[in-house]
Amino acid sequence: MMEPLYVQGGGILHRLPAALKLGVLLAAGIGLFFAHRLDVLGGAFMAAALLVAASGAGAGAVWRHIKGLLPILLVVGGCAAWFDGWGRAAEMLLRVGALVALALAVTLTTRTSDLVDVCERTLYPLDRLGWVDARRLALALALTLRFIPEIWRNYQDIREAQAARGLSRNVLALAVPLLVRTLKRAEEVADAIDARGP
Repeated sequence: MMEPLYVQGGGILHRLPAALKLGVLLAAGIGLFFAHRLDVLGGAFMAAALLVAASGAGAGAVWRHIKGLLPILLVVGGCAAWFDGWGRAAEMLLRVGALVALALAVTLTTRTSDLVDVCERTLYPLDRLGWVDARRLALALALTLRFIPEIWRNYQDIREAQAARGLSRNVLALAVPLLVRTLKRAEEVADAIDARGP
């Protein structure tokens, strides 16, 4: 059962076709990189946050999905503020925040199987030309989405284990085991794709 992020619901976002949602997400992502005014970016962020709220996911579930990203954004935002000023840092954070919220709204309201089907249909012309294997790429996407929550659980487990050893402030003690587990999982995903065959 590959539904790591999907939330059951009957709202308008759930009823929209997956292809339309992915198309809007792509267009919004491109548009946001051409937007530089803070009021426009702030409005986009608020609209994206409202879409996440409309997904039907509880506040606790949303927090679990984004809390790992917040420290990274704080560090990146701090560096941007230091080198380019607070205005550019706010611009970058609002842009990334809007993109993350939009992507989260799509994944919360779209079944993984529907996302994979859209990707496979989109890649089909390239498959006909012999440039890519649409089915294998779609399977890779499905497996990747399936194991995102597992990587997060691995992070939580390693953090708790290292904290019990008094290594909670040691970045390497957390990063190395997580990297090893993630690479092992990536190898298993690759083996699964190879086993699927052409």
